[in-house]
Amino acid sequence: MLITWLHTLLRNNKQKVWLKQLCVITVLLLAGLTAHAQMEDLELAMQYSRNGEPQKAADIYQKLYKLSNESYFQFYFKSLIGIKKFDEAESITKKMMRKHPQDYQYNIALGNLYREKGLQDKADAVFNDIIKNMPAEQSTVSEIAMQFYQAENADLAIKTFVQGRKILHNNDLYSNELSSLYRYKHDKPNMVNEFISLLLRHPEFVGQMKNTLLNQFDGNDDYNMLKAALLKAIQANPQQLVLADMLTWQYLQQKQFDQALLQALALSRRQKDDGSSIFDLCQTLVSNAAYDEAIRGYEYIISKGKDNEFYVSAKIELLTAKNLKITSGKYEQADLLGLEKDYQNLLSEFGRNSSTAFAMQKLAQLQAFKLHKLNDAQKLLEDAITIPNIRPNTLANCKLDLGDVYLLNNKPWDATLMYSQIEKSFPATAIAQEAQYRNAKLAYYTGDFTWAKGQLDVLKAATSQLIANDALNLSLMISDHTAFDSTGNALKMYARADLLIFKQEPDKALITLDSIDKAYPGNNLINDILMAKARIHIQKKEYELAANNLKIIADDNKFDLWADDAVYMLGDIYENQLNDKAKAQAYYQRIITDYPGSSWLNDARKRFRTLRGDLPAGS
Repeated sequence: MLITWLHTLLRNNKQKVWLKQLCVITVLLLAGLTAHAQMEDLELAMQYSRNGEPQKAADIYQKLYKLSNESYFQFYFKSLIGIKKFDEAESITKKMMRKHPQDYQYNIALGNLYREKGLQDKADAVFNDIIKNMPAEQSTVSEIAMQFYQAENADLAIKTFVQGRKILHNNDLYSNELSSLYRYKHDKPNMVNEFISLLLRHPEFVGQMKNTLLNQFDGNDDYNMLKAALLKAIQANPQQLVLADMLTWQYLQQKQFDQALLQALALSRRQKDDGSSIFDLCQTLVSNAAYDEAIRGYEYIISKGKDNEFYVSAKIELLTAKNLKITSGKYEQADLLGLEKDYQNLLSEFGRNSSTAFAMQKLAQLQAFKLHKLNDAQKLLEDAITIPNIRPNTLANCKLDLGDVYLLNNKPWDATLMYSQIEKSFPATAIAQEAQYRNAKLAYYTGDFTWAKGQLDVLKAATSQLIANDALNLSLMISDHTAFDSTGNALKMYARADLLIFKQEPDKALITLDSIDKAYPGNNLINDILMAKARIHIQKKEYELAANNLKIIADDNKFDLWADDAVYMLGDIYENQLNDKAKAQAYYQRIITDYPGSSWLNDARKRFRTLRGDLPAGS
């Protein structure tokens, strides 16, 4: 009736244009209403499927299919498969195949139907015919492969892309797609080969490749496979520098730092670059305690001459690496004096300015904590904080160290003023929380436990997990040892020993700790004393003695405040100092099973998985 009425009105020429527009609007409105009704039916059918009523869903899909067989074929087809109406499914599929011979989704649907019926030979014949007779069109190959993947058949998607390369006579095609499919299939060798093929044409994908491999690789076997593939590719494509970069990265994952440096140096020489990549690598090497390799890398940059933009930075970082190498192992006084001389020579060469303030800070730390030249360290830091244009972070760290030096130099009032100044200058930052913690620790060292605990209780909510954990432990220790001894005399003596440990005067600290029981028999500091002695032995590189103290806490006092710390420290000592990976793994496992609330949990889990081979070293 509505259409007839519109046609009648159109006979009036005066209203013709307006009525034509009205006609179009009306038709579109009717189409919209129809589409809306179909969407409601589709949602209802899906709900029936979710509710376990497949027949009701199939009835609705059948109605929709008859209204618009192009749009709702897949819904209806899958519903027929679900209720085992294979003959009807085959009938509609072959009908669509005749209607659309170039649309491969229907051929694939027929193959899936045969597979569902248990007719695998017929299914394979259909699938193989599709792949065999594909047109030599890049987009069509991709479309067929995608349809196979959507039909949950990744193997056929891979086969399609491989065949596509053959018929298109181009082995460089589809590397990105194939690498994703091989990753889905956990076929790591083929995934790596496709990634390498992709990198040869698109070096910008190197970051994506590294991230993917980190997530996919399980241990050294995988990285050895990668190394073999890279070496083969480099031999065939020696001009491709991205492959050399990947090989350096691979060596780093296996902690083969010497090989990583050699590869990076060779690449830098070929590129004749400014050494920026070597500088970045050296920082990674230092963070992994590969000091010898880092030193060689920095020396390479320095050899490029004073005009190189990394010359000064490399000079400073070279001394940092040497400092860490010396102080992390057994050293003689002569080693420290030689390092001090190196720092002084650097400052003589470049002057005391914003670029060398960091070196001034490191020299002051060496003088204060290792050489006990407190006045020299204090003067150096006081000069550093007055340097114009010094970086804010360097300034804050120099002030923190100056506060420490004041404390070591028996100037606690100056120390607390310096810490407080940092808190006010850098509000709501991690460095401010560190200053607040050091202020609280100073109060603890000097026996003002009430004020110290007040500050520590605030810091238990610090954004830094390390500060929050340390604050919690110290607060609990103060509470435990002042609850039944309001004078806190035994704790004051322990705090003095703790200060001697901080001053790196281990022998004096041990004497003080051994005197606590004599001066205050019956005190309850036994585990705290054991932990303090363990820290002293670690400071003195006496790792077996440290382990002995920690074992008493870990084995005999499993519910003590220090228990999880002791267990984790034992894992670290056995892993990195005593070279007993099995024992280290066992202690990390104890953190996971016995102390699930420990702040060490995540790190222990990661280290445990690395030692077990689930993760690459250094990941």
